[in-house]
Amino acid sequence: MAAAVQSDDDLVEYGYRRVIITITAVLCALLEIVDTTIVNVALTHMRGSLGATLTDVAWVITAYAIANVIVIPMTSWLSQQFGRRNYFVASIIIFTVCSFLCGNATNIWELVAFRFVQGMGGGALLVTAQTIITESYPVAKRGMAQAIYGMGVIVGPTLGPPLGGYLVDTYSWPYIFYINIPLGIIATILAISFVRSPKYGEKLKANQVDWWGIILLTSFIGSLQFVLEHGQQDDWFNDSLIVTLSVVTVLGLILFIWRELTYKHPIVNLSVLKDGNLRIGTVMCFILGFGLYGSTLIIPIYTQSILGWTAMDAGLLLIPGSITTAIMMPFVGNMIQKGVPQGYMVGVGFLVFFFFTLLMHNRMTPDTGAEHLFWPLILRGIGLGLLFVPITTLSLSTLKGKQIGEGAAFTGMMRQLGGSFGIAIITTFITRLSQEHRVNLLTNLDPAKYDVQQRLAGMQRSFMAKGFTADEAMKKAYQAIDLSVLKQSTVLSYMDIFMYLGIMFLCCIPIIFFIKRGKNKINPADAMH
Repeated sequence: MAAAVQSDDDLVEYGYRRVIITITAVLCALLEIVDTTIVNVALTHMRGSLGATLTDVAWVITAYAIANVIVIPMTSWLSQQFGRRNYFVASIIIFTVCSFLCGNATNIWELVAFRFVQGMGGGALLVTAQTIITESYPVAKRGMAQAIYGMGVIVGPTLGPPLGGYLVDTYSWPYIFYINIPLGIIATILAISFVRSPKYGEKLKANQVDWWGIILLTSFIGSLQFVLEHGQQDDWFNDSLIVTLSVVTVLGLILFIWRELTYKHPIVNLSVLKDGNLRIGTVMCFILGFGLYGSTLIIPIYTQSILGWTAMDAGLLLIPGSITTAIMMPFVGNMIQKGVPQGYMVGVGFLVFFFFTLLMHNRMTPDTGAEHLFWPLILRGIGLGLLFVPITTLSLSTLKGKQIGEGAAFTGMMRQLGGSFGIAIITTFITRLSQEHRVNLLTNLDPAKYDVQQRLAGMQRSFMAKGFTADEAMKKAYQAIDLSVLKQSTVLSYMDIFMYLGIMFLCCIPIIFFIKRGKNKINPADAMH
């Protein structure tokens, strides 16, 4: 134990070195997280300038997500293989170079390929930055270190859309990638100068490396992510490619589990999942990802396509909620260190999230104002604050030593996968539900009804006043009514989604009764990968 403590303290930094390392690590984590969401705002502009369809352009997000999910479980092994500093610096360089290449891409598939490689670098930044911050602080101060990192992780996704909106409106879409270049260069120089590598165990020789594990992990996670992203637009299991990849996912997963349990040097150590709390924690991380990314997906689409806001306004709307979460982080960390059971905080967090979805369900209309969305989003911020740190600390509360890093990789991966599942299921539901609502609304629009005739006649007159002929004006009136039906049916589908999300969060509250109290008081710092 003394030796373990000794090695833990080797990497602790003091004074200006610690400040610089903290800034470098948070900067890298922010680079990776902001880049996940900044692209959403620019998709329509990319479509125009690269001549791509909506389906093709969605790959810009998909490719990055697939690469992220593949790399995250492998980071602790890769750091061990190459030394943490070398791996960290190489990741920053890959990320920065690919940002430049993404901005210069001449067609959509070039952009997608560079985004994939950029995601390979980016996934590593998140987990490694976390570990570097944790180990640079003495044990007593790790809670605060974690709060600083947590703020970056939560505020990052919200900074993406307004920043992206500003860059796209003021310059053009390549600048959302170019902005990474100066930051990446600064981060590289700082990381080379200040970050140190821990003394790890032996490196594996090339013939000992779990190559089959890597191939199986890549094939099953890559296929799963593809199925989730493209299921809806390719009509799920009526498409032969989706069916093939679903089979690859299931077989790949089964073979991967068998391989990791039987191989001497597995790339992902599955034995940590014997721990009950980690199993519950991974399920909760999945649900958290589902709710976090799912609600982040709907709100900008709703404000931009239904309420007609600019990308920047849509992004700014989310900022007060994120600031609320950031303010809560240190308080929550403090409560955990004082011994408040995480289970209770998670339960309250799920309940607060339920109230957020309920408010959103009740307040959504085709012309809701920003002031009506302000408080629900503040509630979402409070809910996230109560869920984010407690769930991750809880997952690892009964693990020790090296297992903590391995457990953390699972929670990180499940959060990403939860987000992918959430986005896939929500987009499918939006399409199906809005078609259903449209059919129901159209049954009320019978042209023989007096109200409908009056409405059409009124619209026809207003179009004729603008100089259209009677026939053209009537056509326009029908188009206007059709548009308003489309808007109404879309809003109704968003309301349904929020209701279902709320029910899902309510159903999660009983899970907290399965939690065992950890004997060792875990530090929030070790948990937040």
